[in-house]
This record gives sequence, structure tokens and C-alpha cells, in this order.
Amino acid sequence: MSTAQHKIGSGFGAHSTADDVLAGVDLSGKLAIVTGGYSGLGLETTRALTKAGARVVVPARRPDTAWKALAGLEGVELDELDLGDLESVRAFAERFLDSGRTVDFVIDSAGIMACPETRVGPGWEAQFATNHLGHFALVNRLWPAIEPGGARVVSVSSRAHHFSGMRWDDVHWRTGYDKWQAYGQAKTANVLFAVHLDRLGAERGVRAFSLHPGGILTPLQRHLPKAEMVERGWIDEQGNALNPSGFKSPEQGAATQVWAATSPQLAEMGGVYLEDCDIAEPAVDGDQTGGVKAWATDPDQAERLWTLSAELTGVNAFG
Repeated sequence: MSTAQHKIGSGFGAHSTADDVLAGVDLSGKLAIVTGGYSGLGLETTRALTKAGARVVVPARRPDTAWKALAGLEGVELDELDLGDLESVRAFAERFLDSGRTVDFVIDSAGIMACPETRVGPGWEAQFATNHLGHFALVNRLWPAIEPGGARVVSVSSRAHHFSGMRWDDVHWRTGYDKWQAYGQAKTANVLFAVHLDRLGAERGVRAFSLHPGGILTPLQRHLPKAEMVERGWIDEQGNALNPSGFKSPEQGAATQVWAATSPQLAEMGGVYLEDCDIAEPAVDGDQTGGVKAWATDPDQAERLWTLSAELTGVNAFG
């Protein structure tokens, strides 16, 4: 059954780390796929999961960079994947399926943020294409390995989904491109994806979650000019994070996605948006400090996005 957007009192919070939520949890014999698992929050997620005994497959757009970042970690496999290239997604999924293994956790952690207007594939806006469509195609192609194990699929969204709902008349921003609103739409899509995937997968034992990891300074900010981050109060002129900005450490930022993937507290739940290692409350109008917007959890919009995504990618495990 689906669960309402209300806190459950998990006992964890904004300062909890990925290791905290996995304390006493044995993931031996479990297999996870973590996109972006070699950088920022993804890397911390990979470290925490492998430390708890899981084997982690890390698909990487930059394998050489990934190998360096993952050096010394046991229980990690690396393969090549570019989420902005549907042929690359297909090839990765086929290689994994050929291994004959099932997967227990899929954590869609990779993404790009507030980049200059960029087109990928057949002219798709890069943030929507990479953050949402690439992961949509990946999960649907991996479905034969996801369903048998009753996996959890975790879609890493952001509080930035408050910036924009779905721009149904122009999802690819052919006109009026705004990098932050485009990012907001992509993050809304991440939430809607989990809503409908959970609706489709729950009876098969597959549950899906989305989440805001918190504000963390990671390579995700690589497209932002230093002056813009200073103006926003994120860093000082020397590039140091400012404490009043409320940034989490990467270890704290990875906690909610690890909790989403592994916590027994979420058994029999799904289709909900999480923050600070708990289910988030509905957002209050005019307040962008927390919670989830109604446009991101609307089941009709979630179904509409699924249909559109299947048409655009040509992939639908349920169609």
C-alpha cells in the first residue's frame, strides 16, 4: 500500500550519516546499482553500502575518474554508462542482465544541476534528459533484474523541485530557458517517477522512493560560477562553505538515500518523498524550506510523465 506524506519518527535526522543509518545492518549478499557512485553523495553511498557488506555496481560516464575515486574500496564493480545517451543506457543494461544477477537496490544518484542550456540526444534539454529520462530508461531496461528480488528503487530528487512543476507545454525548454527552473522541473520529474513506479511495482514487491538529500557542496555545483555561489551565501570569497548556509557533509547527505534503500522502517511503504531520513510533510504554500510540493506527488501527473517518458525513450517495462 502507499503511505501518506507524514513523518514516521525514524529516530534519525538531518545530522545522521550514512554509517549511522546502517549501524548494525548486514548487507552481505545484497547487490546495489548506484549511478554517480564515484562522486559526491554517490561516492559516500557506495562507501557506506560496501562497508555494510553489499556489492555495488557503479555505472560511470568517466570510468578513469571513477576508478581513481573508488580505489581501495572492496566489493565495487565499475562499468560505463552515459545517462544522456540512450544507446549507452541500453548497452549497460544488457551487460548487467547478461550476468544473470538480480539487484536489491537501485539508487539513481547521478545528475547535473543548473547547467547552461545544453542539448543531448534528439535535442532534449540536458537536465531533464540526464536526471530523469536516462534513469527512466535504465530502470525500465533493468526491470528483469529488479522485479525478481523485490528491489527498492531510490530516485534522488531535491528541494529544488519547489522551483518548477512539469512544464507540459515545453518540457525541453525550446523557449525561455532558465537553468534553475529547468533543474526544478527535472527534480519534480524524479519525484513523479518514483510515485508511478511504486504504483506499478508494489504488487510485484518493488517499492520506489524519492528524496531531498540536503544541501551539500559537491561536484554537482561545477556549472555554477563562484560569484553566483558567493551571492547565494553558499561560500565566501575564498571558496569556503559558510556555516549559516546549513550545508550537510557528504556523509550526512548520503544518509537519506541509504536509509531509503535499506531501512526496515520503510517496509510496506513506497511512493513517498523523504528528507532528513524520514518521510517529508507536504510543503506549505510560500515556504521553500522543506516538504514536498503537491505537483510532485500528484498521481495523475506521475502517470502522464510515465507515458511521455516511455514515448520519448521507447522503453516501458509495463507496456
